[in-house]
Parts: sequence; structure tokens; C-alpha cells
Amino acid sequence: MAATAALAEAGLAVTLLEWRPYLGGRAYSYEHPTIGEVIDSQHVILGCCTNVIDLITLAGAGDWLRWYDALTFLEPGGRASVLQPSVLPAPLHQTMSFLRAPMLSARDKVGIARGLMEFLRGYPADDTESFATWLKRTGQTERAVRHFWEPVVVGALNDGFERCSVKYAGKVFHESFLRSAEAGRLGIPARPLSEFFAPVAAWAESKGAEVRLKTKVDALRSDGDGGWCVRLGNGEQIRMRAVLLATDQRVAVRLMDGFKAEAAVEREVAAEVVPAPITTVHLWYDREVTALDHAVLLDTRIQWMFQKSKIRRWAAERGTYLELVISASSAELGMGREAILAAALEELPLFFPEVREARLVKSSVLKEARATFSVVPGFDRWRAEQRTESKGLYVAGDWTRTEWPSTMEGAVRSGRLAAGEVVGDRGRFMSAELPASGLMRWLGR
Repeated sequence: MAATAALAEAGLAVTLLEWRPYLGGRAYSYEHPTIGEVIDSQHVILGCCTNVIDLITLAGAGDWLRWYDALTFLEPGGRASVLQPSVLPAPLHQTMSFLRAPMLSARDKVGIARGLMEFLRGYPADDTESFATWLKRTGQTERAVRHFWEPVVVGALNDGFERCSVKYAGKVFHESFLRSAEAGRLGIPARPLSEFFAPVAAWAESKGAEVRLKTKVDALRSDGDGGWCVRLGNGEQIRMRAVLLATDQRVAVRLMDGFKAEAAVEREVAAEVVPAPITTVHLWYDREVTALDHAVLLDTRIQWMFQKSKIRRWAAERGTYLELVISASSAELGMGREAILAAALEELPLFFPEVREARLVKSSVLKEARATFSVVPGFDRWRAEQRTESKGLYVAGDWTRTEWPSTMEGAVRSGRLAAGEVVGDRGRFMSAELPASGLMRWLGR
């Protein structure tokens, strides 16, 4: 969608082919066939996600992002620690709330501060060290790991410490905790994801793009004259001057089979990109069970709670809709729906005792086996450039070289970078990075 919007605005004739009945890739929503509710796997952005924000704003849907400055960490029993900015300049803007946070001891906080200092001027360009090694090297306490490093890293990168490089973990902390208060703001879509992104497609169509849903691509071949022939599932063939494959790496390689393709894409598959799963539990109650819009849940299998009824501004009489997010949920892939639901319902009252008095109206469990990919140490060498060795052939997707982990921002960046390659100006459609503020204007990079 990002590439289509960019190229259409630049005046090119663009056709977007999508095999699903909706847009958004892995950031999608659908109507559950038995409970009559539209559900999705919760995606969030940060203030530093300038390309996603710009794309949504261009499409006129900027008001559909709900912004939050405070992040609440809850321990079993309900004790809350709230991290939020103060009047102090970056990187000190969260210092006051951090020092008051009861979830951490003084020793924990000293170790965390020492660790964050390593990301003050940025994060490593090299991605070969694991975050697990970094935690040991910097002497982080067990409680600091459980109550600070783990919730943030697992929530943002969707994997365990051994499978996350310091480069991308460091990027998360540099951007969201140090660079500026605005960069660390949490943005949550206030609409189901397919609805949230629909205005992007509509905007691209208003610029002349053609969007075709439920259209499967069977094969791709060079036409011998510098162009490309795309064969659809219904037998139709479309000739294009250039083709941009905005798919996952497996589909990209399958479609490029039979002609010389970008070697990096093939190496990507050979490296066996490891998918990382996310499981979400959706609960509808007959009454309000918490005043919080969202929270990080500590010492439990559930990492996040989103009260989507509040985020989406439901009327009180509709009750409460909670989504519980279990990141890096490999264990849940082998569990049945009832077992996952039972475990969630057992843990939830530890944080929100009002749940015991509420009636559960309906529920659902959504497993996304390939929600993201793992940013394992050394993964960067396998990430493909958007321009391939074949003239007129380009690839996009969060797995390509974007300098971001597997996120919506990474996906949008890949599309815009690929669109730039199509017109011969790689950075033409990219949004500017959010500038550092406060002392970080001199300390950071």
C-alpha cells in the first residue's frame, strides 16, 4: 500500500494485486464467523514511526490513532508503576517517574540506568551480539530483566533475548526512552486494522491507482523486452514495465523462480527466516473491569492488556472488550483454544479483580503463527535490498533492508524505499526522522 500510494502520487500508472479480500498484509482484521465481532491482532506504533504516521495522515485517517504518553506496568495484586514524561529535557524526561516506580528496587534502577547509558548515543551498527549476552555483560538484575527489559523487548520484538540482537533492542530503547518524549509516545489504532488502512487504498485510487482484491498471482516472467508479464490465477496476463513484489520472502522467491533473481532474496530463504508467533485472547464482558486503556502485565504469560472498548470509544452500555497479547507465543501454538483461554482467565483477576464480578459474554483466541520474523543476531546480512539484479523487478516487505525490525513502520519504509528505486531516487518518498529533543540534540545521533 505504501509503494502504491507513493508511485500513484508521482504520476505512475499503478495496479495493486492482492489475493486476500482485504488489504494490510499481516496487519489485518476480519469478522469472526461465529461470534459476530471484528477482531485483529493488536498493532501499535511509536511517535518515531514517521512513515506510518505520514501515510495514515496523508490518507486522512490521522485522527484514527489514539496517542498515549504514559505507560502503566501492573504487578499481580494490582500495584502500578507509571512511566511518563515530565518537564525535564530528554533523555531525562522519564527520570522522575522511573525513580518512583515501585516495581523496581534501587539496585534494579541503577543497573537499568547503566544499561540505558550504552544506548545514549545510539545503538550498535553491528547486529551480531544477542541481547541475552548484553544483559549479562551489563550486570542486569533478575528483577530488572523481568520488570523492565523483558516487557519492552519481548513486546516490541516478539521474541526471547537469545533471538534478539542488541542492535534492534537498542534501537527500541534509544528511540522510545531516550531520544525524545514525542518519539516514545504510544499510538494505538482506534479502528480495526483493515478499516484503519482502508483510507490509504482509497487515497491511492483517487490518485489513479487500480486496486484489485481477491486476485491471485500465479507466475511472473520477463517478457524479453525489458518488461514483465504477470499471470493471474484466472489465466489473465498483465504486462507491466516494472513489478514490485510486496510479499513475504517465501512467496517472492517462488514467483521469481525460473529467471535470475536477486541473490540476497534466495540467501534469505536459505537462512530460514524464523517466524515469531503472537497469540491474542479477546474477551467481552458485560461491564467495565478496569479504568485503564492499556497496561503491561508483569510476571505473567500475558504481556499486554488493551481495553479496546475504551480505545475505540464504545458507549458504556456495550460493555468491555479486552484484548490480551501473548508475544513470542511458540508454546501457545501447540495448545488448544480452551487451554489458552482458561490460562488467561485464571491470570486476569490477579491484575483486575473486578473481572470476578463481571459476566464473560463471549471470547475468542487468535493465533498468528507468522506474525513477525525474529531479528536474530547476524540476520542483517540476509536482508535483501529493494532493487534486485533483474531490471524492473523490486521487492518490499518488512524482511527487506529497512534498518527496522518486523513492524508496520518497517513495512511502510520498505514500500517507500522500493517505490524510490522504481523512479531512480531511493529516498524520494521517505519521511524525515523525528528530531532529537532536549539534551539529546547534542548527546544522541
